[in-house]
Amino acid sequence: MPPINPNRRAVLQSAAAALIASTLPAIAQSNSTLHVIKDPNCGCCGAWIKIMRVSGFDVTVQNASNEALYGYKLRNGISEDLASCHTATIEGYFVEGHVPASDVRRLLAERPDAIGLTVPGMPYGSPGMGPESERDAYDVLLMKKDGTTEVFASYQGE
Repeated sequence: MPPINPNRRAVLQSAAAALIASTLPAIAQSNSTLHVIKDPNCGCCGAWIKIMRVSGFDVTVQNASNEALYGYKLRNGISEDLASCHTATIEGYFVEGHVPASDVRRLLAERPDAIGLTVPGMPYGSPGMGPESERDAYDVLLMKKDGTTEVFASYQGE
């Protein structure tokens, strides 16, 4: 095998580095961490976390008192009428309550100019809140930076 001259070696190393670097955004996006803040005694929060993990999200959990959690929500633009039992953050967005994994993925793909998503309250049959086959109808709302919302996704009752 002929020796590789330094110029050829540098070109090959640069090409390899560029190839590796080009895959980093996809790797980082697939490994985004969903950080959940919740009351330590909330069982439905744990069920939602399990669903998100099974759906491929890396999840970290921080327990907080209800008072601290609701203060955090209000300080970050999540009003009481949009609140649910847990708050998560991922890639600069808030995910409030029992938002389906597919909607979180869509949020991250579309990257709207918004605070994040919410499923206000705790609708029965939403992820972590009982069987989907018996769910109540509910909407996933996009929380905009101006305090308004719009329907991001709708789920019919079963």
